[in-house]
Amino acid sequence: MRNLDLPGRSVVRSRNGMAATSHVVSSMTAVEILKKGGNAMDAAIAACAVQCVVEPESTGIGGDNFCLYAANGAATPVAFNGSGRAPAAATAAWYQEQGISEIARQSPHAVIIPGVIDAWDQLSRDYGTMELAELLAPAIDLARNGYAITERVSIDWHSQFDLLNNDANARKRFLPDGRALNPGDVHHQPELANTLEKIARQGRDAFYKGDVAEDMVGYLQSLGGLHTMDDFATAKGEYVVPIKTNFRGYDVYECPPNGQGVIALLMLNIMAGYDPADTAADSVARLHLEIEASRLAYQDRDAVLADPAQSAVPVEALLSAAHADRLRAQIDPTQRTPRLAPVSLPRHEDTVYISVVDKDRNCCSFINTLFSNFGSGQLAPQSGVMLTNRGQGFVVEPGHPNCIAPGKRPLHTIIPGMVSKDGRAVMPFGVMGGHYQSHGHMHFLSRLLDYGDNIQEAQDRPRLFPVPGSNDVEFESGFDAETRAGLEALGHNLIAPAKPIGGSQAIMIDWENGTLAGGSDPRKDGSAIGY
Repeated sequence: MRNLDLPGRSVVRSRNGMAATSHVVSSMTAVEILKKGGNAMDAAIAACAVQCVVEPESTGIGGDNFCLYAANGAATPVAFNGSGRAPAAATAAWYQEQGISEIARQSPHAVIIPGVIDAWDQLSRDYGTMELAELLAPAIDLARNGYAITERVSIDWHSQFDLLNNDANARKRFLPDGRALNPGDVHHQPELANTLEKIARQGRDAFYKGDVAEDMVGYLQSLGGLHTMDDFATAKGEYVVPIKTNFRGYDVYECPPNGQGVIALLMLNIMAGYDPADTAADSVARLHLEIEASRLAYQDRDAVLADPAQSAVPVEALLSAAHADRLRAQIDPTQRTPRLAPVSLPRHEDTVYISVVDKDRNCCSFINTLFSNFGSGQLAPQSGVMLTNRGQGFVVEPGHPNCIAPGKRPLHTIIPGMVSKDGRAVMPFGVMGGHYQSHGHMHFLSRLLDYGDNIQEAQDRPRLFPVPGSNDVEFESGFDAETRAGLEALGHNLIAPAKPIGGSQAIMIDWENGTLAGGSDPRKDGSAIGY
């Protein structure tokens, strides 16, 4: 129980249904869909569509999607991979011939074929109960008639002024009067509203074929991209088999590679070997162990994680008890281990995560992203689609697991999570923040299951994150000076993050009492709402 004399958020509790998102309008939309008789999948799609409008820096229909769905509280969720692929002509040899050794963020080569609309369409048909047109209606209304800018959205918007200013289409739509928007400003996206209306009427083909696809392909080709209409017409997500580990008696499920969920599970396996009774939750000793576990796990990630259809990814070996033991044995509790090998990946940025549970206890863990704030910063002019920069997850290095190749999916950072116990789902959860997400899953579950935090307290705690391939550890201001000094004495170089680290949402099911408990990260503008 939190101290009610102090600022903070209480756990949200209800009996029927609940949604937790990073934007209050999105959470309200989800609950309205539930009240209309829609299920958790319907609500998640409608809420996500709204966020593609009201949080345009965090997500959009020009990006990617992953989902875990536990129908009627099933212990084992179904998993869907809605991440996009590189164009069919994208060979490493072509990039080398062009003198391109690294994929730049604001370039057509950072844009993979968007997977969002295909994912929404497929998941809606297979698990939803309402028509896609009805689910998209709230987003269409907001895009056409306007929405108010919130605090966190404005901060992110201002941080990307130069990026948006560098693309004529993005500048026109997202820098009205030559400025980034402030809290309380009203913004409109009429081109996006038109595109969403076409999708509502015609389904996925309105996005992947016809004038919307022609607009995206034509714009990318004008910039030198290799994208074709056939690349869009053949885009398709897929159902995949989820992976899991057991942590403190709970089964934790993640989507398999090309996402980094396996690394979240690896970190849980490493930390499972430590007795939480030996260290306090935010003590120097505990934080040091988590930093070192993260550094080792992310080194594995950057060495082997890729699209399993084109590169061998040793998931079983990564999740073996022996491997966790080997990594744990490398951690010195008295000092930072020597600097690990550098990596060639872009820094983490942003995403939206949505958690929904309905009255029938269908549980949806839903995540959608452009990768960086405003993705590549390249806006298709007629359709209003902001395009992802997820292609930066590729490298131009033949033989590397993540070397770009035709139809290949890049290493993905977005990872929805689901927790089960005693044969039933008990919590859809997720953490935003790009590369931080694997570390964030470990941190959230550890505070919840190791240290007895409630679902909101576990999200409120201050965070840190060892930046992969760097000597730096991002360190939020919520830690005290004594903790900072203690970690620095162990050899860690602590730096202030450019913005709060990540975000998160979660909903826990109390099957015995028939109630729901939800929490939403204070680092974002959202909330958990139940009824």
